[in-house]
Amino acid sequence: MNNPKLDALIGLLDDPDLTVFEMVEQELLKESDDIIPELEKKWEISLDGNCQERIENIIQHLQFKETSRLLKEWIETENSGQKLLSGFLIIDRFQYPDVNTLGIGVKLENIRKKIWLELNNSLTLLEKTTIINHFLFNILEYSINFKNIHSPQNCFLNQILDTRKGNPVSIAVFYTIIARLLEMPAYFIDFPKNPLVAIVDAKLARKVHGSNSDSDVLFYINPSNRGAITSIKEIEYHLRTNNFQPIKNYTEPKSDIQFIRRLVESLELSYQSVNFMDKRERVHQLLELF
Repeated sequence: MNNPKLDALIGLLDDPDLTVFEMVEQELLKESDDIIPELEKKWEISLDGNCQERIENIIQHLQFKETSRLLKEWIETENSGQKLLSGFLIIDRFQYPDVNTLGIGVKLENIRKKIWLELNNSLTLLEKTTIINHFLFNILEYSINFKNIHSPQNCFLNQILDTRKGNPVSIAVFYTIIARLLEMPAYFIDFPKNPLVAIVDAKLARKVHGSNSDSDVLFYINPSNRGAITSIKEIEYHLRTNNFQPIKNYTEPKSDIQFIRRLVESLELSYQSVNFMDKRERVHQLLELF
């Protein structure tokens, strides 16, 4: 990047005068994350620990600003088949600004192919769901990280793919992404304590539940319980027994935006639980975008 003004500003990062640094910092923070490589070059050649710390802080601020911009843009765009996955990847950027999205895509495609080979058009949605459950929870052994349920790492897709562990929200998002890659009509259900995934088909739902049914949900899946399949009646009974009202708030599909919001909320809670309050505050700023 050939920018004399930028070069001059970066050259002043090791100035001992705090007033000069604050002016430089203010100007640099107006830039995009495109200047990060230049800042990293300065960090590498600097012998001043204080200067290196200043550069690290500026880089973190620029990365967070870009993550915020991407998330805001994502929230404001129209829904699409890839919206949930792209939202999850933006959240990964919060902790892993250089996350390998292509590598994640390859891993997801490999999982999709393994399951797809066992599917055919003659199978019902219920049978397809059973096969997905078998692969994800029995063969690939994805599960809830009960040993460290509040770890922030549970909330990032790249970590879920590497460790095969997550929390109830992230595993539900992951499950939904895999189901959609297999062309399953999977949607988020904001069930108390842990999300469910609904398989939605209006025509089949009327056949199964009767023409008087006012829900398009065919059945529910609980990714937190190895993909356990549950009926509408069972869900409604649980909600009534535990005085959750109105019931439809917890039984009908919600948008992908709400799904990612739940993921960000779980990330905020995780950072709070491990007492990373600076990160918790930044995640809260992301929540405010919703």
